[in-house]
Amino acid sequence: MPERAAIVTGASRGIGLALAETLADEGYALTVSARKPDTLEAAAERLRGRGVEVEAVPANLADADAAAEVVGRHRDRFGRLDVLVNNAGVGIGATATDHQTKHVDLQLDVNLRAIILFYRESIELLRAASSEHHNALVVNLASLAGKSPQPWLSVYSATKAAVVGYTVAMNKELANDGIKSVALCPGFVDTDMADFIKDTVPAETMLKTSDIAEAVRFLLRVSPACLISEIVFQRPGETI
Repeated sequence: MPERAAIVTGASRGIGLALAETLADEGYALTVSARKPDTLEAAAERLRGRGVEVEAVPANLADADAAAEVVGRHRDRFGRLDVLVNNAGVGIGATATDHQTKHVDLQLDVNLRAIILFYRESIELLRAASSEHHNALVVNLASLAGKSPQPWLSVYSATKAAVVGYTVAMNKELANDGIKSVALCPGFVDTDMADFIKDTVPAETMLKTSDIAEAVRFLLRVSPACLISEIVFQRPGETI
């Protein structure tokens, strides 16, 4: 059994891969998950090159059984869970009159329901880790849109606001047991998920994945007595 182990969803690219790389550099054995097996395996090989054990579990988090599959594979491989990173997400823009039910459901399922199900499936492992060091951590990727909801991205904004709210609730429920939760709320990050806006917001002015990764590195180092429930990342001049 490794000394520390983590799960990262949406880990094949962008923020998720950056967070997985940070955890690898910190010595965590990793289970990584993403929807596309080919890109996930490429990311897993890149992580293995950093000298850590990696279990790659392709999963579509719109599937209600996906969380149990990912956590089960992680438990079988590593036997412990110290950090859970709920990073996978999807955003589909539409006006209020043009919402397609399948797109609404997809965003609700991946952005919110999956997080709830990952908590349910992971609690036993997180409690076991917290009994050792009182510093188990769940990182939930929300968004600046969850703090300042936007038109056209209204459903995405609503799911991310719900992630912030759920994180608060989980801290009230679990923090006294040594399981901390934090909602990360970044504005536009220079990844392919932000390609739709780069004609208006140049990539060079966007946040970097390294900004988010350094925040998680900091969270790994704070004492059990320190609870940070939310971090908001804004570009200079950006307002909530």
